[in-house]
Amino acid sequence: MSKPSLVRGTRDFGPEKMVKRNYIFDSIKSVFQRFGFQPLETPSMENLSVLMGKYGDEGDQLLFKILNSGNFSEKIAQADLDEGYKKLTHKISEKGLRYDLTVPFARYVVMNRGTLPLPFKRYQIQPVWRADRPQKGRYREFYQCDADVVGTDSLICEAEIILMIHEVMKKLGINFNLKVNNRKILTGLSEAIGASGQEGTLAVAIDKLDKIGKEKVLEELAEKGFSEAALANLEPVFEIGGSNQEKFLKLEELLVNSEIGQKGIQELKQVWGYIGAFGLSDNNIELDITLARGLSYYTGAIFEVKALDVQIGSITGGGRYDNLTGTFGVPGLSGVGISFGVDRIFDVLEELNLFPENQDITTQLLFTHFGVDEQNYSLPLLQKARLAGINAEVYPDNAKIKKQLDYADRKKVPFVCIIGSEEIETGLLTFKNMISGEQEKLTIETIIEKIKS
Repeated sequence: MSKPSLVRGTRDFGPEKMVKRNYIFDSIKSVFQRFGFQPLETPSMENLSVLMGKYGDEGDQLLFKILNSGNFSEKIAQADLDEGYKKLTHKISEKGLRYDLTVPFARYVVMNRGTLPLPFKRYQIQPVWRADRPQKGRYREFYQCDADVVGTDSLICEAEIILMIHEVMKKLGINFNLKVNNRKILTGLSEAIGASGQEGTLAVAIDKLDKIGKEKVLEELAEKGFSEAALANLEPVFEIGGSNQEKFLKLEELLVNSEIGQKGIQELKQVWGYIGAFGLSDNNIELDITLARGLSYYTGAIFEVKALDVQIGSITGGGRYDNLTGTFGVPGLSGVGISFGVDRIFDVLEELNLFPENQDITTQLLFTHFGVDEQNYSLPLLQKARLAGINAEVYPDNAKIKKQLDYADRKKVPFVCIIGSEEIETGLLTFKNMISGEQEKLTIETIIEKIKS
């Protein structure tokens, strides 16, 4: 008989971890709902025709494919094997596990575009799967927590995403830094230094500035074919600093001859204006022209959030995209979205001890008893406690009181009612505080009031 084991890159979450994870989910969900986002769920499986070709060759290889049911190899010939895995995949597999929540969302929007209210604001909290090599902080199954607005290009949506980030971080007690950039600014920079069309290479390099330093960035760009003149023109970029407003002024000078760069600046200045109108200061917000994530799909604003006081990667990211549904034949549907990294947020809260106390308490009151009659007597009392909104249970077996109290200890139940023959006669229950050890005789009504207060 083989020993049970977990698939590498997956995890069990016991009750202690689940109540903490649910605290994170509930905190984020409440903010999403307050901003008018509606819940959505899509199937774990999607047709490979939906998934493949959306994430590049590397992403396609990281998709978990599901073998066709029955004898999936029945129609496979040697010639099929010789054609390679790409063509073979479509002969033995029609479905796969979703790689992210964005492509399924795009598919849903296209299939339901006639009935959706536009703009459509949705949030989605579900697991995704990637056939990656497991390592610390990287799993094959993990949750994504997304919110997107599609069907509008209004920059109020960008400002509201910044507000939502502030709300979520405030709820969770995380000190954070939110970096903001615009893809159009990155394009403008490549034009300004005389390297038009190479904004992708430029962005990838300068995104590493804080990790490898200026000299290494310049070396990398030289290796990629950037001219000495282009690298010399890049020098002012490294000198952009100061407050956000000072950065805007320096950027406007630098990108004075780039129409698209100026458009990116104006878009971000408008977002900053909306933030001010909402009454939010920009103390936690940093204009960072080296931020370059999601270059293959973001077309406007780009967001990235890092937690302070802890060494961990970004915990939130997102941006504006102009063609979410284009790959499904419905071009031009603009949107903006954000994704919270629940697993990394969990690690931050654990490391900084930010979870509220007693998060692992699921049962508030346990009814214990000396026998069958006492157990039966407790059942209507148990129901009364539950109807009053108290999480309560009865010990289901006839066991020694010590064993029942040990159960309460192990489950971290804070209060216990002990019922014996005397309690049945008087109607006064022995009420024990499991933390202090104090006991007193009280009616069930008083016990309910005491716990609720």
